[in-house]
Amino acid sequence: MIQTKKINSTKTLVALALSSVFYLSACGESSSSTSGDGFNQGSDTNTDFNQGQLVASIVDKVITPTFEQFSVVALEQQQAISAYCQQEKSGSALIDESKLAAQNSWRSTMNVWQQAEMMQLPPLLEDDGALRNNIYSWPTKNSCGVDLDISFFKEGVVNGQPYDIAKRTASRKSLVALEYLLFNDDLAHSCTGSTVPQGWNNQTEQYRKIARCEFAEVVAGDIYNSSQTLLTTWLGNNGESGYAAKLKAAGNSDSEFTTEHDAVNRLSDAIFYFTKFTKDGKLATPLGLFANECGAQACPSAVESTYSEHSLENIINNLQALKMFMHGSQNIDELTALGFTDYLKDVGDTITADSINEYIDNALSSAQNYQASLAKTLSDDPDKVMETHDEVKNISDKLKSDFIQSLALELPKTAAGDND
Repeated sequence: MIQTKKINSTKTLVALALSSVFYLSACGESSSSTSGDGFNQGSDTNTDFNQGQLVASIVDKVITPTFEQFSVVALEQQQAISAYCQQEKSGSALIDESKLAAQNSWRSTMNVWQQAEMMQLPPLLEDDGALRNNIYSWPTKNSCGVDLDISFFKEGVVNGQPYDIAKRTASRKSLVALEYLLFNDDLAHSCTGSTVPQGWNNQTEQYRKIARCEFAEVVAGDIYNSSQTLLTTWLGNNGESGYAAKLKAAGNSDSEFTTEHDAVNRLSDAIFYFTKFTKDGKLATPLGLFANECGAQACPSAVESTYSEHSLENIINNLQALKMFMHGSQNIDELTALGFTDYLKDVGDTITADSINEYIDNALSSAQNYQASLAKTLSDDPDKVMETHDEVKNISDKLKSDFIQSLALELPKTAAGDND
C-alpha cells in the first residue's frame, strides 16, 4: 500500500494544467488509426442486420440497468456515510467499523459508476458534461477546494449567500471529493498560499472528523440527487420521453435520428471513452507516456484513485462495460441479446469481433492479476503496468480501425485526435 500524502495545491494546479494539455492534444505514442473525424460519414452497412434490435438491446439490457443500479448504490452510499457520521458524533466504539462500511459503499458506488462512465451519452454530455462532472469530476481534482468548502458548509455561508451544495463547482464535490474525505486520514487542510480555511488546523481532531463526515454526507446526497436526474432524463417521467426512447425510435419520421444506423453510431461514440480515458488517462499518463505531474516519467501519484487505491478496479469495470456493449447485455450468457459482436459477424468480420473480445479478456486477466495497487506496481514493476496498457491498447487500436470500418461508423472527434 502506498502511504497517503498531503496534496500540495500548487502541484495540483500544475498537474491539472498538464492534464488539460494532454486531453486537448494527446501526443507521445505512435499513431495507429488512419480513419479521421468524419470517416464513413453518411454511409451504412449493406446487410439486413436488425440495427434497431441492437440499439434496443444495449439500451434496455446494458445502459438502463446500469443507471438504475447506480441510483441504488448512490442511495446506499449516502445511508452508509450518514451511519458513519452518527457513530463519529457519538464517539461510539463502532466508529472504525462504520467508517469501513462507508468506504466499502463508496467502492461499490464507484464500481457501478465506472461502468456508467463507458456510457457517455446525453444527458451526461449536455452542458459540457455538467451532470457527469457533478457525479464524478475526474480527471479534475481539487482537494484544497474540498477543504475550503467544508468550512463554508460549517459556516452555512459562501460569498454572502446561503451554502448550497448543488451550486458548488463539481471538483469540490462528486465521488472524487468523497474519496478524499473518506480515505485520506490526514486531517490538516491541503491548501497552500493565502487562500486557506482559516483556523482549520487549530480545531480539535474530533471537530475536524465530524465536519468532514457531515460534509461527506451532504456530497453523497448531491450525488444521489444527480443519479435521479440521470435516470429521469434517460427514461423520462413515463419511460417514453427520455433519451433512451429517442435512441430506440431511430428511423421514425419524428425521430432526431434519421436512421437506426445513426443511433448505432451514437452508441459507438459513447464507448470511445475507453480510448481517451481508460487507455490514455488511467494508464499511459501515469506511465509517463504523456506528460504528468512528475514530468514525463512513471508517476504513482498520477493514478486515478490515489487515496482509495481503487484504480485497477476502475479499469476492470471499464473493460466489463465494454464487454457488455459487445454482447448487448449485462448478462454475458444471455442468448437473446444483440450487441456489436453480432453486428460485426453479420457483416462478415468475425475476425474483428473475436479479436476485440479476446483482447478484452486478455486485458481483464492482466488487470486482475496484480498483487498490489496500481500505484505501488507502477513504482515496483512498471513493466507490469506497461503490459496492461499494451493489452488495453490492442482493444483501442481495433476499435479505431477495423471496428468502425466494418460497421461503417464515424470515428468521434475525441478519438480522431488521439495520436496513439
